Amino acid sequence: MSAPSQTPWPSLTGARPARLLSLDFLRGLTIAFMILVNNNGDEQLAYWPLKHAAWNGFTPTDLVFPTFLFLVGISTVFSTASRLAQGATKQTLFLHVLRRSITLYVIGLAIHSFPFFNFHTMRFYGVLPRIAICYFLIASLYIISPGWRSKAVLAISALAAYWILMRFVPVPGYGVPTHDIPLLDRDANLTAWLDRQLFSASHLYEHTRDPEGLLSTIPALATALFGVLTGIWLRTQRTLNQKITGIAIAGLSGILLGGLWNLSFPINKKLWTSSFVLFAGGLSLSFLALSLFLVDLPGKKPAKQDHSGVLKPFFIFGTNAIVAYAFSELLAAAIASIHVHPGVNLQQSIFRSIQHLVPNIPFASLLYGLAFVAVCWLFVAVLYRRKIFIKI
Repeated sequence: MSAPSQTPWPSLTGARPARLLSLDFLRGLTIAFMILVNNNGDEQLAYWPLKHAAWNGFTPTDLVFPTFLFLVGISTVFSTASRLAQGATKQTLFLHVLRRSITLYVIGLAIHSFPFFNFHTMRFYGVLPRIAICYFLIASLYIISPGWRSKAVLAISALAAYWILMRFVPVPGYGVPTHDIPLLDRDANLTAWLDRQLFSASHLYEHTRDPEGLLSTIPALATALFGVLTGIWLRTQRTLNQKITGIAIAGLSGILLGGLWNLSFPINKKLWTSSFVLFAGGLSLSFLALSLFLVDLPGKKPAKQDHSGVLKPFFIFGTNAIVAYAFSELLAAAIASIHVHPGVNLQQSIFRSIQHLVPNIPFASLLYGLAFVAVCWLFVAVLYRRKIFIKI
């Protein structure tokens, strides 16, 4: 390892970064868990860690999306440096970012509309649309100004601004939060109100609100910016041990700060509250530190054996993460649209077959989810075996 640099925060140069296998591993682990929690056999009766918190609060499932968005921020830094090393200019980088963002957004629309593509019920928000918007903003900002200070200031400003909007701005027709209405009321909050002004109920995931709504994209941007800051930190000339220590400290700080802010501004994934950003970001950083220690630290077997052993399935998911997610969503929509009996679709039929063998509904739901993940993994494994890595 080289000695610490006198200029610890790198500029936007053409130095090609070394690949960190831990990013592929953590991305793959995140996607695998995302597919699992999105495809419970029985969403209502699944084990609590495999369900989102009903409103305020936190479950392991609530960590999935912010971790993936956090990793998008890290990957933005590394992919930009890699393209610069290949001779790309800032103009070509921006055009690439624009094309990729539009592609991600369109794929998101197609996934939500599949298989019927009914415009009257089309959802314009969603996981991929949010990723597309955040990616476009953070990548453009990084190309314009690769320094870390502006990203840190913007992330903090986004969290503070969202707190002010949700805490102090009157919600039209309802009143002022904490005075006329409860703070973070399910429908009487500024985020839900704004989404209802933009779209009718048929376009919103929960009809009166959407967990990936417009206003909550502001704190989601902070999540992605934390990833950018982490990517910049990982590109410094510090030793890997120093980087892991710094990430672990930042992770613990995020968990503590998020927990403290939760006392006055509750952790809420569906509203992507500022306390949620800090708490989930802290956990994401902690898992990244652990992944770096297990995978990339010199002398660790997984890194030396190049995607072998018990971690290999997650590496395979991680190398085609967006494809794995898209395939899982399309597969779920397809089997839900096929009716084997009146009022019973293929998904329900499969789950009932499992339930006949395993009467315990939560366990049967888990088995269905694991089987679904396995099917998706087989699809991605074929691509991996043929060295097909689809870059959007």
